[in-house]
Amino acid sequence: MNPFQSPIGTHDVLAPESALWEGLVATFAQYAYRFGFTLVLTPMFEEVGVFNRGIGEDSEVATKEMYVFQDRGERTYALRPEGTASVVRAFVQHQPTTPYKGWYVTPAFRYERPQAGRYRQHHQLGVEALGSDDPALDVEVIALAARFYRALGLTRVRLLINSMGHDECRGRYVDVLRGHLEEHREQLCDEHQRTWSHNPLRVLDCKKEPCVSVTDDGPSLPDFLCADCASHFASVRRGLDQLGIESVLEPRLVRGFDYYTRTTFEFVADALGNAQNAIGGGGRYDGLVEQLGGRPTPGIGFGSGIERLLLARAAEDVTSPLINRTIDVFVVDTTGEDVATALVDELRAAGYAVERGFDGRSMRSQMKLADRSGARAALLVGPQELAAGQITIRDLRSDDFEQAQQRVARENIVGALREHLNK
Repeated sequence: MNPFQSPIGTHDVLAPESALWEGLVATFAQYAYRFGFTLVLTPMFEEVGVFNRGIGEDSEVATKEMYVFQDRGERTYALRPEGTASVVRAFVQHQPTTPYKGWYVTPAFRYERPQAGRYRQHHQLGVEALGSDDPALDVEVIALAARFYRALGLTRVRLLINSMGHDECRGRYVDVLRGHLEEHREQLCDEHQRTWSHNPLRVLDCKKEPCVSVTDDGPSLPDFLCADCASHFASVRRGLDQLGIESVLEPRLVRGFDYYTRTTFEFVADALGNAQNAIGGGGRYDGLVEQLGGRPTPGIGFGSGIERLLLARAAEDVTSPLINRTIDVFVVDTTGEDVATALVDELRAAGYAVERGFDGRSMRSQMKLADRSGARAALLVGPQELAAGQITIRDLRSDDFEQAQQRVARENIVGALREHLNK
């Protein structure tokens, strides 16, 4: 028995599954580039205040799920629970030209009960755009997400959207909501019977039936938007309509972090068919830069969990590969003189994906490896080929033995192989 296993709530990803991960990230990078985003890399851990200020010091993530530790210098750090705060901290520190548009892919960490598509170490990709409060930027960020999901082959995806307004109009709503919750506090779930008054908006985020029932009968956030926030939200929805991106107004959608303002959105995959069906979401955070010590700067972004996206693809029975990671050719060397090393290097330099046998295995053993590799062709070099200055090309996917192989001069192997594979 192996004495060491991956920690609870984590998982290993090996081939062939890892090819799906690689293809998914490559697809996202391609779409991010098309939309003008550049890659940003930030540390996996930050001073704990970076996350506390952003997501809320009293939020469930900060109080129950964040991995917090002291280093040897007795500084208090936290492992990244989400992607936005670190990117905004980097923006404040380095002050790039605005509008700044960055994309990221990163592990994130939350101590929570592991379940399908939800791990204590999970992996996110996303974008952040800072420096403009133009609703057209909101549309662009949402469109990037929508186009990316479609490129993954997902078709049963819905966009839920809301506006949280700004501090003033949201504040008026929170006052009314607090009064409604106080009147019905005994009907709330056990947790929110204790905590509803501290942050009433978090009750909207609760998926338990008692809280859903109470808040469904309560005030609706969109009804409290000021003229400017209502106009901004209307422009976002018009822009989405122009792009043919359908959206559904969801007044309960407030997301889980304190930094959100105005536009909030979430994409859900109906194929997953349960409460854990969100595959991505985000929104505006026009005050976060200032909270982290920068000048007032509007921003918007979104994030998606890689594990959840792959679950959604599987649920829709999407089997198309996202990237081609097959072996082109397998070199079988039985000369006893290791001619394979130089041959493999030459073929790889010519652009081919090449594997070979090792440990002086027999022809039969190496041919079994060649067949399992999935390669289209094998290059055979034995004592006879070596003496004649030749190499045998064998098509591993042909049933006609006579037509399946040919001998070519060693110096012509790259051209001959290219011709063979292009047939």
